[in-house]
Amino acid sequence: MRLVSYSLDGQSGTGCLDAEDKVRDLTWLTGPGGMNALIEAAEDLLPRARAALEQQRLPLVAGARLVAPVPQPVRNIFCAGKNYFAHAHEFHDSGFDSTGGEAVPEFPIIFTKATTSVIGPGAPVPASSDPTASVDYEGELAVVIGRGGREIPRERALGHVFGYVIVNDITSRELQKRHGQWVLGKGMDGFCPMGPWIATPDETGPLDALTLRTEVNGESRQEARIADLIFDVPALIAAISERITLLPGDIIATGTAPGVGIGFTPPKYLKPGDRVAVTIDRLGRLENPII
Repeated sequence: MRLVSYSLDGQSGTGCLDAEDKVRDLTWLTGPGGMNALIEAAEDLLPRARAALEQQRLPLVAGARLVAPVPQPVRNIFCAGKNYFAHAHEFHDSGFDSTGGEAVPEFPIIFTKATTSVIGPGAPVPASSDPTASVDYEGELAVVIGRGGREIPRERALGHVFGYVIVNDITSRELQKRHGQWVLGKGMDGFCPMGPWIATPDETGPLDALTLRTEVNGESRQEARIADLIFDVPALIAAISERITLLPGDIIATGTAPGVGIGFTPPKYLKPGDRVAVTIDRLGRLENPII
């Protein structure tokens, strides 16, 4: 299924997309808890939602505007840094890498983005709030955890996945470098576009077959296979849950591909008026204007 959150006439709701990409309502099933409630009770609610969709019993929501699929994450978004080989070298050579050591990490580098950084498809990214004017893009695949747990073994990790979604890990490079860590440069309000939908694993098929692409004003900047991740989805779930209990609704952004703005000479930072679009096969297109 392709699951969405939407806004209509000032009211929020939860739904899914039908075969014609029209929004069908699931709010009657989730109640006021929205997407978080659907994730929490997925084993019960998802089969009911699928059956209703197949039987064409879901109400059409005409005029709905898609928002971030998880508008209010249960807590900060977990993120993996330097997780594609080519980008690890690109970032290491940029002069902005404060991790030290080798370009390719021996263990996953994990940081977080604040829940207030999340915005939806089409929502403006407030680059003007960065006083250093060094805003960059990072298209990424993100994982939404369904069944939580601690010390989840790699071989069982995919059984804990609710679905997958696109995120754009917007970053102030100068703030990232200035503070010697990544949270403030990456966690600013509005710096995590997410959407347009969450695709359940049966919808995406094998992750290794997917390709990520990022465009800025129609110019191709990033293109990489998800298969090129240094630490794949099971490895990230295992590494994080070894130390921190994962909760239903947790989101893990898996890292970005080569082709970010600081990889160019001179850097190609985002500026007001730009448009950034991230696409991943079977996960749609996440496009946002820069203001």
